[in-house]
Amino acid sequence: QVQLVESGGGLVQAGDSLRVTCAASGGAFSIWTMGWFRQAPGKEREFVAAISWNGFTTYYADSVKGRFTISRDNAKKTVYLQMGSLKPEDTALYYCAAGRTIEAVKTIPNYWGQGTQVTVSS
Repeated sequence: QVQLVESGGGLVQAGDSLRVTCAASGGAFSIWTMGWFRQAPGKEREFVAAISWNGFTTYYADSVKGRFTISRDNAKKTVYLQMGSLKPEDTALYYCAAGRTIEAVKTIPNYWGQGTQVTVSS
């Protein structure tokens, strides 16, 4: 069983940068592919980014490609999402998730965190 706890959300202005963090506990973190999702009010949860267990492979949604960077530190059991050039449409509750592969974490993650709110003002 893996527990995921997100942190680092907040209120920022358009064009700003922000890093959100997901800390894992309760299991062998390095075996998991990790991902970030977000859900805006009134919208479905959408995939944002994923990173393989060793950090060698990353995958991004088109809407964030070139602005967001996912990374991980297996020694700290932590995954990060560095967000740049933020836009009001990036406002959402950001969740991290764990799965067996990139495709699995995009579609049917095994574990979810509770989310951290990111609000971007115009």
